[in-house]
Amino acid sequence: MKPITSSIYSAALVAALVSVSTSCKEEFLEENQITLLTTQNFQTPSGLDGLSIGMYQSLRFHFNYEWAYATTNYGTDEFTVGGDRTEQMFNSYDANLNSQNGDVATVWDNMYGNINSANIMIENVPKYYGGGTIANTRLGEGYFMRAFDYFKLVRQFGGVPLKLVPSTSIEEEFTRASAQQIYDQIVKDFTQAYELLPATVTETGRLTKWAAAHFLAKTYLYRASEINSDWNSNTKTADLQNAVKYADLVINTSGHTLATNFSDLWNFSAIDGPNETNKEIILAAQFSGNTATQGRYGNQVHLYYPSIYQTLPGMQRDIPGDREFQRLRTTDYSIDVYDRVNDSRFWKSFKTRYLSNRPSSAPTWTAATAPNPSLVGKPKFAGGEEAVLYIVNAPGDTRYTPTSITLRAPSMFVRYFAGQPENMLGGHGNYNTSQYVALSKFMDGSRNAVASQFGQRDGILARLAETYLIAAEAQGRLGQYAAAIPYLNKIRDRAAYKAGEDRATYVDGGISYKNNTAANTAQFVSYSDKNSYFESNNLAVTTATTLDAMHLKSEADIFSATNQFYTKIGATSQADQFIAFILNERSRELMGELMRWEDLSRTKTLSPRAIAFNDEAKPVMPKHLLRPIPQKFLDGVKQNGAILTAEQKTVVQNPGW
Repeated sequence: MKPITSSIYSAALVAALVSVSTSCKEEFLEENQITLLTTQNFQTPSGLDGLSIGMYQSLRFHFNYEWAYATTNYGTDEFTVGGDRTEQMFNSYDANLNSQNGDVATVWDNMYGNINSANIMIENVPKYYGGGTIANTRLGEGYFMRAFDYFKLVRQFGGVPLKLVPSTSIEEEFTRASAQQIYDQIVKDFTQAYELLPATVTETGRLTKWAAAHFLAKTYLYRASEINSDWNSNTKTADLQNAVKYADLVINTSGHTLATNFSDLWNFSAIDGPNETNKEIILAAQFSGNTATQGRYGNQVHLYYPSIYQTLPGMQRDIPGDREFQRLRTTDYSIDVYDRVNDSRFWKSFKTRYLSNRPSSAPTWTAATAPNPSLVGKPKFAGGEEAVLYIVNAPGDTRYTPTSITLRAPSMFVRYFAGQPENMLGGHGNYNTSQYVALSKFMDGSRNAVASQFGQRDGILARLAETYLIAAEAQGRLGQYAAAIPYLNKIRDRAAYKAGEDRATYVDGGISYKNNTAANTAQFVSYSDKNSYFESNNLAVTTATTLDAMHLKSEADIFSATNQFYTKIGATSQADQFIAFILNERSRELMGELMRWEDLSRTKTLSPRAIAFNDEAKPVMPKHLLRPIPQKFLDGVKQNGAILTAEQKTVVQNPGW
């Protein structure tokens, strides 16, 4: 018997650690760790069931550590480097981003590790599982996972080695398949998965045919995109039609529905709570509060977006406020791409207020600043009162100057001071690399200690709003702009404020501290249930609906728009303007959800958008549309039994790297 751990591509690509469920819980990943298995285990139904669970574990990889955001969000229009520069090379595209980069290699290794597990499943289920519904499901899971991981690889690297049978020993000779060959296999595998997987499941997190349909639609759209224009002309029209076909199947027949309120998706109030079973979610990586099975990392995406609050007066780090690793600083584009008066998604995605949780460090009033003499020497605010406020205003706002903010009790950060002109690359107001309005979709107040990095909320990999955007983009690429409008309006109408809605109400996943015994011992917490909507927009309180302003009346509303940056990014034709609008709408809906670099790469808009909106990114070379092939693969692979020469490695490597 050979152990399941095999080395291929001269890297340790380990078949996923698997385990067997020991209870009938709905949460099928609540498993017990077990010892090393051998290939013989995968010649039984129970062993293949365990291997299935191991493949689901691999979905967590996309939320585990620094690679999660570095390879997906850095170097784009949406985020730049904050106060911590650990992974800055992915944003600046400097010399430190190269074939030796560890995160690039980690993505490569982990995708191939799970592909090997999927290959075992695909080969062994027909031999050892027998027929029936469960056998079809296991086989469908194998096809889905193989397609899913190759889809990740082709988006990051282009053409890669295509391995469709299990590895049971060290293999050293591989050739790169073309991107076209990889896409052909992905389409074939997702189609197989769609045919084999069930329409409904009883265990939360298990794959359905609708997850396969969503990713099949997405694959067709990507194959028809600009990065593949040197070979996709013969398949483009059919691919776009198929993207609409499979997206419509998910939209119309799956039972998935859009969340009623955009904030329902991010209102993480408890582990396995209502937001994690929302019908909008098509596929999510399953995390839990079981520390014995969280693995090395847990879900760590919550760490990377928050800006610093712990060092400000009256503040200290706490569980609902999260640990602020400040890797991803919000760009001006990510603020201005929203209509911040009418589009609720901005105010339901970004955090603008904190309450004082350390009143002993609150500043006191002085004779020069106190509104009246009786306040001199007294604290400016108490515990539970507002201590940090972000004003998200626009250029032309004359209300604030650098000195006027000292009159306010909180630490107050103003985006534009009076007289400052628009500048989409920062350098205005008193926002800085560590204090900026931060994306809060992934906040996690369920952790068991203030210092814990191990988030416990699920990681969303596919949701219905993106399915609508896939269909809309495909219709527009077919030249059917009017047909794209209904899809866009489904998500834009949801984003509008409803009549009677309190626009100042705010919620994020930090609210789960209320169901967390580790957090309930604190006298004061930083969590605020309000945003700065009215003060930032300088508006009187209103509860009127904004539906009319958000609803597109026709395609003319896209092409006549003056707030979509068309001139700034050089979008002159209707086709280019439509793609620009779609990319903007994807930002408004999917901001920070770990897919932006791949969107800009596939549309070949990475360079103009990053240069226009990212103060450090300079992706001016075509090579930046793909990652470098890992050096350890190039150094380990052989041809005719011999290691590759320097010239041969250059041929195998992506151009320019």
